[in-house]
Amino acid sequence: MSERLPATARRGAARSWSAPLHRGLLLLLLLAARGATAAAALFAIALCSLLSGCTEVRYVAQASLGQLSMAWKTESLKDAAFDARKSWRTRALLREVPHIKRFGERHGLTATGNYRTYVELERPAAVWVVSACEPLRFRSKTWSFPIVGTVPYLGWFHLKDARAFAAPLKAAGWDVDVRPAGAYSTLGWLEDPVLSTMISGGDDALGDLANVVLHESLHATLYVKGQTRLNESLANFVGDELAKVYLDERVGPFSAEKTSYMREQERGEARARALHDAYIHLDRLYASSASDAEKRAEKQAVLARLAADIGARRPLNNAALVQFRVYNSGSEELSALLATCGGSWPRFVGALKKLEGQRFSAPQENIGRVVEPLIQAGCR
Repeated sequence: MSERLPATARRGAARSWSAPLHRGLLLLLLLAARGATAAAALFAIALCSLLSGCTEVRYVAQASLGQLSMAWKTESLKDAAFDARKSWRTRALLREVPHIKRFGERHGLTATGNYRTYVELERPAAVWVVSACEPLRFRSKTWSFPIVGTVPYLGWFHLKDARAFAAPLKAAGWDVDVRPAGAYSTLGWLEDPVLSTMISGGDDALGDLANVVLHESLHATLYVKGQTRLNESLANFVGDELAKVYLDERVGPFSAEKTSYMREQERGEARARALHDAYIHLDRLYASSASDAEKRAEKQAVLARLAADIGARRPLNNAALVQFRVYNSGSEELSALLATCGGSWPRFVGALKKLEGQRFSAPQENIGRVVEPLIQAGCR
């Protein structure tokens, strides 16, 4: 493999906007095949009949083929973990996955067939995520699908396909972001494999792997249709916080693995503050009485300073900032709910699962407005 995503990249837009994860995660890949045989292709064809536009059909087709190609490369996790052709480090990390899964299940995450297999990808990311936003307002372009509802991004298995999809959006005047994702979840529709892109090259690799597995396991446990901001921010919160607890239990609070992981978390939080400040600044600018020309000039200056401050590796724009918000909202409210649940992760997850059948007034609802009733109800 030519390169790995930086550790902070796989932890998602939450922790590094120079090369965010995301993690992670593409929820829409559940629209791909439901198996690794010809039946998967038939399922995708049947699903296409439910879709209304060329974009939807094109997306599902590439997702199905991408999922199938990954299935053909699958090997059992046990075999991979003891394969002498793999590095000692990779084998050691793969042997941690069952422990991480059991830990997550003890903390309220659903037991699934995920992460019992392994895929070595010959590329630096699992998928590339395309998002778009208006240039002078934080309003994202969205796409709608059966089952998952409305989403503000689409993931593509090949970078050239992602760029081809992004090009007409840019030509139409949208701010467009294309970012790598090291992992994704199929929400329990398929048995997700451990991907080579989930294993980082840094000293924080164990914490990073735990974070990703727990993040994606949350998606398989709880998914609220049409509420991507809630789903992703919740998964980020769970992955970030539970990974710390896992490291404390597994290797100790003063271990080198925990120290390295917390160091990367602190760096990510510094980047997150800079991204948040830029978002707030631009949001106020867009709502002001300044002319469009003045807004564009100040926007360019703000984003140039931000790129220099965080060491951005790709152009920053409204789409990038909105995706950051998708993965990094509501942490105070979620922390308050966890405290209301007495610090019990199973109670916390159980309270949030009540949202799955709830009707919302709008897609991407404010997380504080969603979580506050659960806090007021005392986590019951």
